[in-house]
Amino acid sequence: MRHAISLGLTLFGGWLLLSGHYTVFITTLGVLSVMLTIVIVLRMDTCDHETHPIHLTSRGITYWPWLLWEIAKANLDVAKRVFSAGPNISPTVFKVTSSQKTELGQVIYANSITLTPGTTTMDIEDGTFVIHTIAREVGDDLSTGEMDRRVSQMEGHD
Repeated sequence: MRHAISLGLTLFGGWLLLSGHYTVFITTLGVLSVMLTIVIVLRMDTCDHETHPIHLTSRGITYWPWLLWEIAKANLDVAKRVFSAGPNISPTVFKVTSSQKTELGQVIYANSITLTPGTTTMDIEDGTFVIHTIAREVGDDLSTGEMDRRVSQMEGHD
């Protein structure tokens, strides 16, 4: 039930931010539409810890700033490689094993890799990720396991 309440509050908050109209009639329609959505979600039995992961909220407060910093650094690295003279790009494909215990953790890890410029998660099979990088050094940074460790820590399995 707490996932449904959290989902309702999230939907209503998003609705308030996007609507821009705060009259009683419009707000009532917003509340009714959120309630209808929650009823449908509960009837479909799709509101659980993976579809609305509220348990990751407090741990995400430290993970997201770190990931944004990594994305910024990778952006600068890719820009430097693209605009510099000489062959600074050496595409590489390699495998890395994840330590996440759940599918949600693996998806967060794979998406974090792909969000970071210069890297793409191409395939996931049995906890092994196939990664494409713009250069071998970028893959070496990923192989240190820092991102894997941080995602596992956020997941609660550190």
